[in-house]
Amino acid sequence: MQRYRLDIEYDGTAYAGWQRQSGQHSVQAAIEQAVLSFCGDRVSLRAAGRTDAGVHATGQVAHVDLSRDWPADTVRDALNAHLGKAEEAVSILAAVPVADTFDARFSATGRHYLYRILNRRAPPALERNRVWWVPKLLDAAAMHEAAQELVGRHDFTTFRSAHCQAKSPMRTLDRLHVTRDGDVIEVRAAARSFLHNQVRSMVGTLKRVGEGAWTPADVATALAARDRAACAGLAPPQGLFLVKVDYPAS
Repeated sequence: MQRYRLDIEYDGTAYAGWQRQSGQHSVQAAIEQAVLSFCGDRVSLRAAGRTDAGVHATGQVAHVDLSRDWPADTVRDALNAHLGKAEEAVSILAAVPVADTFDARFSATGRHYLYRILNRRAPPALERNRVWWVPKLLDAAAMHEAAQELVGRHDFTTFRSAHCQAKSPMRTLDRLHVTRDGDVIEVRAAARSFLHNQVRSMVGTLKRVGEGAWTPADVATALAARDRAACAGLAPPQGLFLVKVDYPAS
């Protein structure tokens, strides 16, 4: 039995999210089917993050145990061949043999997300499923200032889904940066772990600041309320990307 770390990229538009779900098309199930087609192993992948329906990844990480010790390039190329035959919007960027103590979820020390907002009057033609289109001009500098109210260790009840299964709402947000490059506003978030819908909830709230409807003080008040009803809004999934997962140096 050999364990492999899989580095994965996918367009989440057509999927019900990462996690396998009965009767639903998921990224996890697509890769597990590719493994079965490749080597006959019925496996259950564990990933660093369970992205929601419509959310993308350029740096998702999962691990899989195969019954045979295959060359890493063979695993990567074979899985991509079967994913391609099935016309899945999923690519295995790398397959690396790892110790059986490696766990894609529990060994992770940090997760990095990017949220992209297209801020212009004209709607997107090429990136309609990869950005949140906001036609009203947003003040990215004000959004960044307000974002700093959320950095640090807090009770993020206001910014998590009512269906979040985490045992505690306490999280340490290491970074929340907002920048503008032309018509695109990027929100970059980093933490050891995130609550369900936390990034999208924070972005939805920061948009209100960018519109001038909220101030940084309003964001601080919403955080302190520890009440989901105090969240200013939930950004749609298509602008969100899981871009990197950190692990201890080997």
